[in-house]
Amino acid sequence: MATPKPTPKTTAAEKAPAAPKAVKAAAPKVAAPKAPKTVKAAKGAHHHAGAKLASKTPPSPLAKDLKGTKTGVVESDKRPQTRRVVVAYASKHPKYGKYIRQRTVLHVHDDKSESRVGDVVEVAPCRPFSKTKTWRLVKVVERRSELAAALASAKAIGEAKD
Repeated sequence: MATPKPTPKTTAAEKAPAAPKAVKAAAPKVAAPKAPKTVKAAKGAHHHAGAKLASKTPPSPLAKDLKGTKTGVVESDKRPQTRRVVVAYASKHPKYGKYIRQRTVLHVHDDKSESRVGDVVEVAPCRPFSKTKTWRLVKVVERRSELAAALASAKAIGEAKD
């Protein structure tokens, strides 16, 4: 059986708090002057060509907005300014290699309520509008709502005859 080790005794000088350290006054930060940007010559142009200068055009504002867009079909338009869009995709099974059809349901903000059930739409991620609604409608790619309505009415007529 182990006996507890005796603890070393500390003196009063060791227990006293340490003296505060001297703090240096921080000098105000001043930004160093930046060198002016130089225009680089176009690829393939020599330094003495002079006439050919590279003109870099800024990217279009839509390129940033459309990052991460998805295309899907509107499944529900029951709620005002909200659509339920289904994005279908195929993924390969990790073990068997078979492609499996899967789908993702996105809740999309449609501020003009321009899409209807069956329409093919393009959606983009955005700030959250609610707990589940984090996508917005970019555009209606193809109007299939008339086709969906026609098929629904044809089904209804077919069921009425039976």
